Amino acid sequence: MPDDIIKPETAVTLHGLFLERVQRTPDSIAYRYFDTHKEVWLELTWAQMRDQVARWQAALLRENLAAGERVAVMLRNCPQWVMFEQAALSLGLVVVPLYVVDRPESVAYIVNDAQVKVLLFETDEQWQALHTVTEQLGCLQRLLSLEKVAQGGDKRLLCADDWLPAQAALQPERERKRDELATIMYTSGTTGKPKGVMLSHHNIVHNAYGGLLTFPSVGKHDCMLSFLPLSHAFERTAGYYMSMMAGATVAYARSIPLLADDLKIIRPTILVAVPRIYERIYNAIHAKLEEGPPLRHKLFTLTVDVGWDRFEYEQGRGAWTPKLLLWPLLKHLVAAKVMDRLGGRLRLSISGGAALPPKVSRLFIALGLPLVQGYGMTETSPVVSVNHVESNRPSTVGLPLQDIQVRIGEQNALLVKGPCNMLGYWNNPEATAAMIGRDGWLNTGDTASISESGHITITGRLKEIIVMSNGEKVPPADMEAAIMRDPLFDQVMVFGEGHPALLVLAVVNPEQWKIFAQQVGVRSDMPESLHDTRIEQQVLQRIAGQIREFPGYAKVRRVLLSLEPWSIENGMLTPTLKLKRAQVTVRFGKEIEQLYQGR
Repeated sequence: MPDDIIKPETAVTLHGLFLERVQRTPDSIAYRYFDTHKEVWLELTWAQMRDQVARWQAALLRENLAAGERVAVMLRNCPQWVMFEQAALSLGLVVVPLYVVDRPESVAYIVNDAQVKVLLFETDEQWQALHTVTEQLGCLQRLLSLEKVAQGGDKRLLCADDWLPAQAALQPERERKRDELATIMYTSGTTGKPKGVMLSHHNIVHNAYGGLLTFPSVGKHDCMLSFLPLSHAFERTAGYYMSMMAGATVAYARSIPLLADDLKIIRPTILVAVPRIYERIYNAIHAKLEEGPPLRHKLFTLTVDVGWDRFEYEQGRGAWTPKLLLWPLLKHLVAAKVMDRLGGRLRLSISGGAALPPKVSRLFIALGLPLVQGYGMTETSPVVSVNHVESNRPSTVGLPLQDIQVRIGEQNALLVKGPCNMLGYWNNPEATAAMIGRDGWLNTGDTASISESGHITITGRLKEIIVMSNGEKVPPADMEAAIMRDPLFDQVMVFGEGHPALLVLAVVNPEQWKIFAQQVGVRSDMPESLHDTRIEQQVLQRIAGQIREFPGYAKVRRVLLSLEPWSIENGMLTPTLKLKRAQVTVRFGKEIEQLYQGR
């Protein structure tokens, strides 16, 4: 491991980590970001970040907050996110990150539950949404906006430019205690109200260090493209603190729609993403292949097959075959061109937050991308395990990080114990006791198996089990993942709780829908075509083909198709893009009832 890596005992706290990084490499580039006003990419060194943090610290001091009080940040990924947080942490304040795209009612609930005193947001659009719930935010003493917004009569609101002093000197950290509460991260619950996960400084610092022990080559020569929201525990630990610990540069992507352009501009060496990002790239690749000549498709398929065999051989799991001699040519003709679209410099790519479909990981690994899958949850700071590049088993979520113990409990539940385990849920001792036993083992709620080599395989979710009226049990997430292998579907939910048969609710891909409708002989532009019996029969056949490996009783009898995506805005997804099953069920309640009556 490089000497420049900051160890937990040196950092002690998250602000201590920042101060140590500033001291070690003051002139190195800390962050790159796009200035939307000047329309140019800009850079900040660690020394410049220190000077900016000092301004935020001085302004927060004027708010006269006591150590332990809560402040919230509701910004897209940008240097100001880090400035505000580091200033708050230096004063012993507890940071509550909020999702930029969350609904006002959810924001109001979190602000009140945590009794937030200061809230930093960004745009006038956000303010218009927040303004609808400001009467519910009596605990707030200060509202701050990065942009100039219309005040709307709320005297608590100030623009950050007017609130910040022109300059200031950074004051020493109030007190450096590693086990103090650093942040409350609210899980975007798929059912019920979100719960506030309390994480200490040591929880996160130790977890970030464990990640660097797994990838010892990560250092100050690296550049990471950051685009998952910093309010997501995965991005915050892996993309923010881990990069700071290693001295790597972080470049903030402009947006997901511009991600392809940003990859080419920034040319990152490290990418941290959720499966949905890799799936988007995968689907774009296959869409282009479908448009091209058959020969190109065959060449691409050959490249993936040979590349995969090469990967298995290098991992010590496959035998050498003469066709591996084709790799240099196939790499030049095919693989390198795909890697160039990702910037051409990626040497590590990490997927977490949800299961990565095998077909997706196989494609990228085969093309030469060192893609490893990991596992974790907000309650574990968040990383529990991750594959090593030199010991990469894509069907698993890897090996536990240093000092993290795992074992299989009742009902094959994955249990975790170690410095990563949260302090508990904010104001919710009952939920804490249900999650962490008296012996210190945290029940993840996921079912798993552990191989002799120690690799963990996630096999399902304890609570996400459909119990049909005949007593049969079906794992919906597994079935949905299988159905999603068909490019016709963008989103899928299996339903059948308390019923004798299963049905599927699905959002179809607009482009694939046009092709499919034409093949069946219906007009894709007519809404009623989605409910045509010929369409339903064909769709059921396609679904059946994808779920062949499931038991015979797990048969889908009816399907409800839609072109309107399930989103955060319409309440069907959480801010971390997890499906809100209850809300989808309520939204389509009448249609579901009609489908069962029509059996």
